[in-house]
Amino acid sequence: MLFNGRNFISTAKLVGTSKQLLRQFWYGTPAQMNVHLKGRDLLTLQNYTAEELKYLLWVASDLKQRIKHKGEYLPLMQGKSLAMIFEKRSTRTRLSAETGFALLGGHPSFLTTQDIHLGTNESLTDTARVLSSMTNAILARVYNHNDLDLMAKEATIPIINGLSDLYHPLQILADYLTLQEHYGGLKGLTIAWIGDGNNVLRSFMASAAKLGVHLRIATPRGFEPDLRITKISEQNSKEYGTKLLLTTDPLEAADSANVLVTDTWISMGQEEEKEERLKAFQGYQITMQTAKSAASNWTFLHCLPRKPEEVNDEVFYSPRSLVFQEAENRKWTIMAVMVSLLTDYSPQLRKPTF
Repeated sequence: MLFNGRNFISTAKLVGTSKQLLRQFWYGTPAQMNVHLKGRDLLTLQNYTAEELKYLLWVASDLKQRIKHKGEYLPLMQGKSLAMIFEKRSTRTRLSAETGFALLGGHPSFLTTQDIHLGTNESLTDTARVLSSMTNAILARVYNHNDLDLMAKEATIPIINGLSDLYHPLQILADYLTLQEHYGGLKGLTIAWIGDGNNVLRSFMASAAKLGVHLRIATPRGFEPDLRITKISEQNSKEYGTKLLLTTDPLEAADSANVLVTDTWISMGQEEEKEERLKAFQGYQITMQTAKSAASNWTFLHCLPRKPEEVNDEVFYSPRSLVFQEAENRKWTIMAVMVSLLTDYSPQLRKPTF
């Protein structure tokens, strides 16, 4: 027995208290939870605050640690179902969502335009309302971002953007988790984007500054990011004190960058533009020569699928390439999104330093 000044405390109770304090040191507690995302849509990261983005990455790290590394079974989606609408084919988005939701105990339903009357014999409005009555969330990979906006308006369940012509938020969350794991934090990192001003870049531009990340962007003339997104990115950079550079020179973008990033130059639906695009993007291939301009701790990201004209084998398969870790993290971040939008889950892992 020990005396605390007023009362005697048993050794067993003291040990129990110590364990509790240790657990609170290493793991998150309800007191740390000031973000509530249940019931929200995820259409663009622009609609999420800095703390909400950090929370999603925290949950992703937590689920990865508990399920992958500790072998825990977390049936957080038990009794729930996910409608997966895919207008565009996919490897990583489909597998990460389908296997991730099933791993959490839920039932994913994969639906293509050949499986349902999406916008043909049945309107998007009617589809959204019907799926709302049968499932708990809709993940949609579409051509037109306006279709997601319409589904979000008509559905009574969360809508998750699995990719649209405007944004690819799930990919960027995976990229941030990968960089968080590699560098131990995100604040102060500089990402160099060398390539097309596409949906992946726009999602970086809508979110990077909120996490303290600087952006250096090189795109060929005529392939710059959307002016409206650029203005949003400029506003975010000013608000959060980060730097934003837009140029047409890949080496200028790569200068002192920690992360070199590119993506396909020819997305699905752009095949007829192939010759024009290949000509416009000459000199944009990422090579070890590009990396000479980068910081000494540079790494490489690509959301896949990759073509050699975008990045050569020497970089793509080098120890500096994080592309396969990045691909796996699509699973943990999409699981984090589904858990956050559908449950009141509290992470147990101690909140990372971002």
